[in-house]
Amino acid sequence: MRLKQLFKDIDVIWKGSKETDITSLTANSKNAAPGSLFFARRGKTGDGHRFITEAVSAGAVAILSDTFDPFLSVTQVIHPDVNSLESLLAKRFYHDPTQNLSIFGVTGTSGKTTTTFLIKYLLEQQAPAGLIGTVSWMTGKKVLPASHTTPELLTLMHLFHEMKEEGCKTAIMEVSSHALDQGRVKDVPFAAAVFTNLSQDHLDYHHTMEEYAEVKSRLFTELKGYAIVNGDDPWSKVMTQNCSAKIIRYGLHPEFELFASNLELSPQGMTFEVCWQQEIVKFRTILIGRFNVYNILAATALALTQDMTLQDIAKKLEYFSGVPGRLERVINPKNLQVFVDYSHKPDALKNVLQTLTELKRGRIITVFGCGGDRDIQKRPQMASISENFSDITIVTNDNPRSEDPAEIARQITEGFQKKTYLIELDRKQAILQALKLANPEDIILIAGKGHETYQIFAHQTLIFDDREIVKEACSR
Repeated sequence: MRLKQLFKDIDVIWKGSKETDITSLTANSKNAAPGSLFFARRGKTGDGHRFITEAVSAGAVAILSDTFDPFLSVTQVIHPDVNSLESLLAKRFYHDPTQNLSIFGVTGTSGKTTTTFLIKYLLEQQAPAGLIGTVSWMTGKKVLPASHTTPELLTLMHLFHEMKEEGCKTAIMEVSSHALDQGRVKDVPFAAAVFTNLSQDHLDYHHTMEEYAEVKSRLFTELKGYAIVNGDDPWSKVMTQNCSAKIIRYGLHPEFELFASNLELSPQGMTFEVCWQQEIVKFRTILIGRFNVYNILAATALALTQDMTLQDIAKKLEYFSGVPGRLERVINPKNLQVFVDYSHKPDALKNVLQTLTELKRGRIITVFGCGGDRDIQKRPQMASISENFSDITIVTNDNPRSEDPAEIARQITEGFQKKTYLIELDRKQAILQALKLANPEDIILIAGKGHETYQIFAHQTLIFDDREIVKEACSR
């Protein structure tokens, strides 16, 4: 598309040719390529102008910024508020990819990934469905590694465009609080939104739980379709207080529109009854854990708004095989009970350990660490939770990023009351230590990284997969 078509009827200042052909839009200089228009945005923590040279070196042929640079050789388009143009330009360039695409957003502290996978699994029984979230971005047949839970707006519109090109009728996406606060989902016309729960997380960014909840609630403020909320979570009232959409509450209490009862939990899976509009249907799943009952109810509620029947949903969910890194059982030659989970927040770790406690016959051995450059308040809290539910805890590295791993571990150990823990900062050695300590009756939980296949240090990122470490060690 020519620049002059892209900026038609927009009041901008030109420095260079309006006839320049644009092949892609990006606000990330690392994604710039020959033919790109680079958006030099100013944000809360960064300034895109610092990366203009890098973008031009990568092939960007035009720059959109709020300041003219006399030393640039490429076309410059000047506008006082670059951020305000993102949505309009992205829709023009990608021919408004949100038209005729039903988009469903899922927000909350925990459960977003499993819930989106469940929704995708159910809806794609009717037509192809795309997915955007923490584990991956799926645009149909294409599966891309996710760089963010919720990508920035330009990438989001590109993904929606890819979905439509591949015949998707629906798009299911995780919506993070950062994305809501930074306007990444601005002008995305959600047909329905789901709230899973709210517990302490990202307080390094939001400062208070009230601020965190207010940001999450923005997903529901202008919603026109369905608001599907976990009625058992006290923060659900904040989500719906300024919401004019049709509200569906789900949970474990009969006063909700959709509720589950008669739960039967086992290491092999769960059965429970689901009631909707006085119809009661028995559900069976290989997923384990009370928290997964909530995830299934959330996905069921959304599927019901899309003309699926409760009976049909129950039948289909029997064959759902799970989500990578979410209480994922690691099959191994020694037949040890090893689970890998992404739980890197206090509430998530508590949910997983409570689930495993209900199933245990021997001991629970937990391996976990905390990420660097993230909320430090949760570090001792996670130690306390692990101590309450585990017989042995091995404190190790997660993604230390720019922080000193030893200092992160020290802050974690402030939450222990008893000497029921070990410290092994080498994550591989920590996992090997847990495997050596375990017998077939024990359960090992390796928490914090889940599906991740890397480990981030201050000056390097290493290939690292908890699941592969377990398989390799148990094969010896």
